[in-house]
Amino acid sequence: MGGEQVKAAALEMREAVRALLAVLEPEQVRELRAGPGRLDAAELREWTYLPGPRPGLSTEGLGGEQREAVDGLLATAHSAAGAELARGAIEVERHRRGTVGVAGADRYWVRLLGDPEGEGPWGWRMNGHHLAVHVLITTAGMRVTPHFIGSEPARIGDGPQAGRRLLGPEEDLARELVVDLDAGRRAKAVFAAAPPDDILTRADPFADPDLLPAGLPYADLASGQQRLLERLVRRYLDRAPAAYAQECWSDAVARGLDALSFAWAGGLVPGDRHYYCVRAPDFLIEYDNTQDDGNHAHSVWRHVRHDWGADLLRAHYSEQHG
Repeated sequence: MGGEQVKAAALEMREAVRALLAVLEPEQVRELRAGPGRLDAAELREWTYLPGPRPGLSTEGLGGEQREAVDGLLATAHSAAGAELARGAIEVERHRRGTVGVAGADRYWVRLLGDPEGEGPWGWRMNGHHLAVHVLITTAGMRVTPHFIGSEPARIGDGPQAGRRLLGPEEDLARELVVDLDAGRRAKAVFAAAPPDDILTRADPFADPDLLPAGLPYADLASGQQRLLERLVRRYLDRAPAAYAQECWSDAVARGLDALSFAWAGGLVPGDRHYYCVRAPDFLIEYDNTQDDGNHAHSVWRHVRHDWGADLLRAHYSEQHG
């Protein structure tokens, strides 16, 4: 993602940051800017999708105008569909809190890293239960992984959102693929009758594709099944702004889609506990719906080179100290 597209995306985020800073009190600005000087500090690779406090500015005490500014910033890290997912994770979390009798406002934390007005690298992130968005920008590009969306419950059973399945397409595309496999292919794709309890990479600072099962190679799929796998991968990549999503997809195509593989564990019937993953040389995708008797879903997109903007930061600091 280069040239004018980078500049346009960075400008949109800068404007969203300015809008947020303009409505915050001085102490809130200090909380927002919590973080080390260098953006490649190990501390900034620590993350979790579990409940609990994080460093940064909490959304819990924000006023209406302030929260609107946070929502505006969150939207800039996504396509329209990706922004809908991110907002959806927050909405489903509100539903969950209501069902267990937990009152109070949303609890997410926003951090601004570096100086968006300068020429150096900068970024921001928004984290909380079942939402983890990480953005890094330099003059050379943009990075938006790790990217995590969860949904508890996976299917809302009652209330105004009854029937909502936030991650329904992520589940349905993968199930359609595995169900369509013949016995021989399915034997390669399904690596366990019982799924793991969570995504296998958890909150690893750097995700290792070798933690995932080998699965069924793209080359071994029939043509229609290959199209399903491509649609599934694009469903995750297309969470990002369009130009960056296309860059990641073009890289995958250039390296050869035969390098992709798909693996599944668990039952095949809707409602069964299940897990799947997609491996590629540069990225990985994981999804599980195993907790709460198969009604609690996690989904994550990781990039081996791009997570935390590691490649961009390495290039920047090398040039700076060269």
